[in-house]
Amino acid sequence: MSPSSPSTGTRDLEKGPSRHDDAMIPLLPMPSPASKPPSRPSPLPILCLPGHVHHPRIYHRPQLPHHRLSWFAAAFSLTVGTFILVCGRLGDVYGSRLIFVLGFLWLALWSLLAGFSVWSDKIFFDCCRALQGIGCAMVLPNGVAILGRTYPPGTRKKMVFSLFGATAPAGFVVGGAFSSLFAQLVWWPWGYWAMGIVCGILAALGLLVIPRTPRPSFDDDNDLRFWIRLDLLGAVTGISGMVLVNFAWNQAALVGWKTPYTYALLIVGFVLLGLFGVVERSAVCPLLPRSAFVGDLAGFGIIVYYFYQFMEVIKGDSPLLATAKFAAAPVSGAIAAFVTAFLLGRVPPSVIMFCSMAAFTTGLALFATVPVDQTYWAQAFVVSIVTCWGMDMSFPSGTLILSNAMPKQHQGLAASLLTTTVNYSISMGLGFAGTVESHVNNGGRDTLQGYRGALYMGVGLAGLGLVVSVGFMLVSWRRSRG
Repeated sequence: MSPSSPSTGTRDLEKGPSRHDDAMIPLLPMPSPASKPPSRPSPLPILCLPGHVHHPRIYHRPQLPHHRLSWFAAAFSLTVGTFILVCGRLGDVYGSRLIFVLGFLWLALWSLLAGFSVWSDKIFFDCCRALQGIGCAMVLPNGVAILGRTYPPGTRKKMVFSLFGATAPAGFVVGGAFSSLFAQLVWWPWGYWAMGIVCGILAALGLLVIPRTPRPSFDDDNDLRFWIRLDLLGAVTGISGMVLVNFAWNQAALVGWKTPYTYALLIVGFVLLGLFGVVERSAVCPLLPRSAFVGDLAGFGIIVYYFYQFMEVIKGDSPLLATAKFAAAPVSGAIAAFVTAFLLGRVPPSVIMFCSMAAFTTGLALFATVPVDQTYWAQAFVVSIVTCWGMDMSFPSGTLILSNAMPKQHQGLAASLLTTTVNYSISMGLGFAGTVESHVNNGGRDTLQGYRGALYMGVGLAGLGLVVSVGFMLVSWRRSRG
């Protein structure tokens, strides 16, 4: 079955009434979960992979601009990245165990509804995907916070956080295999329904397994009103600003910047982000402390998204075969995570971040130049190995450094800071890449050229991160010399 034969491919995989041709077909968003699995990684692979694995084959329709798919992928990471700071703070105030369990219940609900969107339309599906992201925003920081509060700084904590980081590539590949089997052998909504069932089970296990802990106490003033403790004004301005900026960039890839509401929303979003900065400077309990640091990880989302696009649409691979081409990632990612655990404390964090950015840049540069007829083992295989080192060096090390630096009552905030950067960067990066793709693919007639343009955008973003990491490394070196 050719990937460019929409009618046959869609009917075979849907196994449903003909009206499904006009419905939103399986798209799962983002590589974000690959970048940052929650502390209970079991359900997220199913969540993260179906869209990347299947939508080039199932939703390849002439009337749909191909760059439209980047918005479907970005929606999930958008809500994860924008709500995760607030959800981490909720865990700090009301208890990470409670928010962790509620997050899985929320995720279960919207996963089930996402499967039922087969009888609705793509707008309802998009809403379900975005609301699923809120569930992951509740699970991830509070799961990490539970680990951060459980283990004191030391060797054991380094190993635990390394194991946490190593689950990402393994979950990515295993989830891709299962979601491919659902779509090819059963029906694509079962990927979502299965995830909803698993999330419900994990919520129940969370109640049974995670011990009850006293409500967090704070060193400052425990009598502060909850809206001050949660920094609700900062949450409203920050979330609104990030959502509008992100939406404008991803929507511009569809309708163009000449459409007035795109740049109008972008301007309003930047104004709100400016207000967010003003609010945070005077907030008693800021969501984003000045001590927070970030790194550029937008390139990771671009390479994962376009890896599946390239393999399925250009190379004509089946979903299972495309996933199999990432089979080396779990081993490579696990090695990277444990090497990082060994290096922490022996090598400055700036050096680890430099190595991470170098891996991102190398992987993107290799994949952007892959010839269509080249054997998989020449470049694509190397890409699947190298890229994992970028994420699995930066994320576990950054999370561990922040966890050790924050007191126990702020472990939710510590977990939120880096994951906000990861997910929002992924979503924004796909918006940038989708815009580039739509402008260089000759009106949709040159798909390969569009993919390469998007990947070169990723190379530029990763290269920018590499330059920043070099500057960070030089500054750290000068400070160490006094």
